[in-house]
Amino acid sequence: MLPIQEVFPELNVSRKIFITTHHKPDGDAIGSMLALSHYLAAKGHFVSAVSPSEVPDFLRWMPGCSQLINFESTPDTAIKVLKEAEIIFCLDFNDPGRTKHMETLLLEAKQPKVLIDHHLFPKDVWDYGVSMPEKSSTCEMVFDFIRLAGDDGYINSDIATCLYVGVMTDTGSFKFPATTPSVHTMVARLLETGIDHTAIHEHVYDAWSESRMRFLGYVLIEKMEVFRKFDAALIVLSRKDMNLFNVQNGDTEGLVNYPLSIKGIRFSTLITERGDEIKMSFRSKGDFDVSKFARLYFEGGGHFNASGGRSKSGLDDTVAQFKRILEDNHPK
Repeated sequence: MLPIQEVFPELNVSRKIFITTHHKPDGDAIGSMLALSHYLAAKGHFVSAVSPSEVPDFLRWMPGCSQLINFESTPDTAIKVLKEAEIIFCLDFNDPGRTKHMETLLLEAKQPKVLIDHHLFPKDVWDYGVSMPEKSSTCEMVFDFIRLAGDDGYINSDIATCLYVGVMTDTGSFKFPATTPSVHTMVARLLETGIDHTAIHEHVYDAWSESRMRFLGYVLIEKMEVFRKFDAALIVLSRKDMNLFNVQNGDTEGLVNYPLSIKGIRFSTLITERGDEIKMSFRSKGDFDVSKFARLYFEGGGHFNASGGRSKSGLDDTVAQFKRILEDNHPK
């Protein structure tokens, strides 16, 4: 993979550009994709941004979100713009498999592929790119990309809003260890564009439906199990649980973080039953590496304190397996 600055000459003339991110996108995924889209469009490129799946409700207000193409709902449109593209940008994922149904299309595409990502162990499938796990977010890296190109002046309020969403959500509102001085320097520059950071926070964190709030109460009372012996907690959600509250896309976002607010809890896991998959989210505090845990046991990975995984077993078997592993490899 060539250094990302070597793609700059390819961007000196107007191009058709395809941008995508990972399946089930979060704030950093959508924020980085939209920010890069706004920037490249302002530079005179023809940009198509494709999300592999639906955008969560709490992110749909973001500037340009209405222009995103949802691969799952309009695959023909997404495939058409991919075939017509001259350059492909891949944001916030280290493995094409994380795009799920788009994986084969990306791997077979002949156009130059550019990676901007902050996850560990990127696959060797990109032509240009940058992978920096020490960075707070892919949005911080898009910010760096724009400035590396000498285009700081292009950062307007729309770009700044999108970047702010990504860095805010991926740093846990600036509390995670990856919140470095460079993050605060970036945020200062974004605020100079006149964005309303209070309104952005409210859009993301204070726009819950009544059913989602009641769902949270149910989860914490009925579905959270605490293992004091291991300084750990587990939340398990079946299809029945989610149907009971008509859970919508994005309604489980952030649930895995709640047990970490309990004094002494250092490791939190969320296991959800979705379609034909068992999805797992892992979060930790301190020196317990959930990325290693996810890679070893649940076909996953991510960051030191925030990772994901999956299981091909049923829900009950996955929970039983997790508890056995916890007993043998607890973070205490």
